Amino acid sequence: MNITAFSMYGIDKSKAKKGKWRISESALITIAFLMGGIGAFAGMQIFRHKTKHMKFVVLVPLAVVVNVVVAIFVYKTLII
Repeated sequence: MNITAFSMYGIDKSKAKKGKWRISESALITIAFLMGGIGAFAGMQIFRHKTKHMKFVVLVPLAVVVNVVVAIFVYKTLII
């Protein structure tokens, strides 16, 4: 999911530069919460995309935290 999220941010940035059809903001945020938070955050930083939009500045790092908590919970549940 992280690779998908990262790719989506890169594609959206490219399309923004060309004035073409864009990926919706809700899709970009949703993919971050569907275990793609690290990829979304990396995409924001590397492509310099959506870094000035407060919604993304708050929600994407929150998605990373949620992703980590879920991963730890799943790991601990499967191990115990």
